[in-house]
Amino acid sequence: MTHRLSRVTSGVQEVQVVADPPAWLLSAWDRLVESTPGTDVTQLSVWARIGALKAFRPMYVFAWQRDRSLAGGAQVLVRWIPGLGGVGYVPYGPVVAQGADERALVVWDLAQGLAVLPGIRMLFVQPPEGGEDIRQALLSERFRPSSADIAPTGSVRLDLWRSTEEITRGMKPRLRSWTRRWAAEGVEIRMGDERDVPLLADLMRAAADARGYRRPPHADYLERAYIELARSERGFLWIGEVNGTPVTADMVTTCGEMVRGRWSGFDRHGPGGRLSVPAAARWAIIRWARAEGYRWLDFGGLSEQTLHDAVDCGIRSSATWPGPDQAKMSFGGTPYRYPAPVELIRSMPVRFAYDAVNRSSRGRAVLDHVKGRLRCRLQRHPSPARLPMAPPTMRLGS
Repeated sequence: MTHRLSRVTSGVQEVQVVADPPAWLLSAWDRLVESTPGTDVTQLSVWARIGALKAFRPMYVFAWQRDRSLAGGAQVLVRWIPGLGGVGYVPYGPVVAQGADERALVVWDLAQGLAVLPGIRMLFVQPPEGGEDIRQALLSERFRPSSADIAPTGSVRLDLWRSTEEITRGMKPRLRSWTRRWAAEGVEIRMGDERDVPLLADLMRAAADARGYRRPPHADYLERAYIELARSERGFLWIGEVNGTPVTADMVTTCGEMVRGRWSGFDRHGPGGRLSVPAAARWAIIRWARAEGYRWLDFGGLSEQTLHDAVDCGIRSSATWPGPDQAKMSFGGTPYRYPAPVELIRSMPVRFAYDAVNRSSRGRAVLDHVKGRLRCRLQRHPSPARLPMAPPTMRLGS
């Protein structure tokens, strides 16, 4: 199914909504996403396959230049909610090609395309880094600011093109000293494989229980997501052990020049906490990513409190930050924000009901529960084919 949405212009020939793109078009889309800074693996077609595990189906908005090359687009993940209709979200999109003619025109046409997507009652968009013009275009097309929390609104990243010495100088002194001591304390970090995904699930659950967080995704979902990502060389799992006992797991994804923390878990009991094993895993990931030629390591989202202090006020460290945020900031990376998210709720009664629910604490708790169900519910499908086993352990000596 293809809908054509815009007229021929000097920069953009047409905008299309495509529900089932052919393989060649998905490949062209993936190449565009890979070559565009500021976006994420969640805009790659592999993420649509992962979304299918939770009953999301993809829709694509494509903007074509007059030479029939892709000027930009967006992968929209849509889920049908009984009694409501189609609910979609766009994480870190739309994406605009770096060499696109007349970027402002491409951005405007993509915003128009998203505003009239067929069958969508509610649409949530987290624009990509550097996409303030995208956000403004969406706001001009009846979108409004959103607090739906569909993706982290900011994070902290480390420049991997600096030397190892420069990176270690930027770390907190205690962390810097650990890089020379982990091996002697029996800490080893190895790259995991499919057999380790249940361990990732267990450690994520332990971390969530210890901190009172929302329950993590089901182990079956994590396994099949890992298989999809690993098959396309977009996902890598790292396991941290103390004298052979696993205590931490860290899953990262890759897109273009970026390695990004995706899922992690940690058992705080025993020697893992005393030895800062999660930091050891991240140190191994830094070394691996540098060797593979990646430019950035993104540690994953930061809380709004930390973003306010670090980005708006220039504070580099605070004991009041959540523990995971303190750990991410301890590597000396640079905190940053994405443009604020936006939403479009087409039905006026649905908008009034949504706003009324959002205004009460009980209503917000219900919405949080629904969002958790959307993220974590697993549809039962046959498991994909098994993958080869992982490479050997990475040593942590300085």
